[in-house]
Amino acid sequence: MGLFDKDRKQEEDRIRSENRLPPGQSLTLKFPVLHYGPIPPFTPATWDFRVWGEVEEERKWTWNEFLQLPRTKILMDIHCVTRWSKADTTWEGVSLKTLIDEGFITPKPSATYLMQHAEYGYTTNLPLEVALQDNFLLATHYEGEPLTPDHGYPLRGVIGHIPAQGELVAPYFWKGAKWLRSLEFMTADRRGFWEKAGYNNRADIWKEERFG
Repeated sequence: MGLFDKDRKQEEDRIRSENRLPPGQSLTLKFPVLHYGPIPPFTPATWDFRVWGEVEEERKWTWNEFLQLPRTKILMDIHCVTRWSKADTTWEGVSLKTLIDEGFITPKPSATYLMQHAEYGYTTNLPLEVALQDNFLLATHYEGEPLTPDHGYPLRGVIGHIPAQGELVAPYFWKGAKWLRSLEFMTADRRGFWEKAGYNNRADIWKEERFG
């Protein structure tokens, strides 16, 4: 066993002892890259982010305007349905809950679900109550640096597990879309790309809700 493997195993044992490693998961010290389709180009002058659907007023921000929105930083563990987990990751971006609390967005009372729309028509869905938790973020930065293109630059949804807030629902990592372009507030659930392909609609990491 090499030094890297020993370090990984020691860290995995620590995370497991703290009840932070869900069933069927293995810890990684790397950050695997997984996505469907090519990496889209980013042109700041033409990029925008839209909020629409069951909201009192649709909103749209340019890239520069989006960067001026209130910022949030969170530390959380992330868990991929392909069975890798990464602990103590730091993300920075815009909290959907903050946007609503501070009046940037006003959902209609009928809004109960959220669809994330990304480049090339990719989608993934969440109950609105889950998207309003502290562990969901519209992220622009990872570990203090802008996202890399293969991890979703310039903007991605991220959702994970905050150990200090164990009561939060924690879905698998695919429930945050890379290369995010809009949020659709909905009156009823619709399945996204991988959910239509047979992945579990709720995707609870602790219940191993991976498929079906």
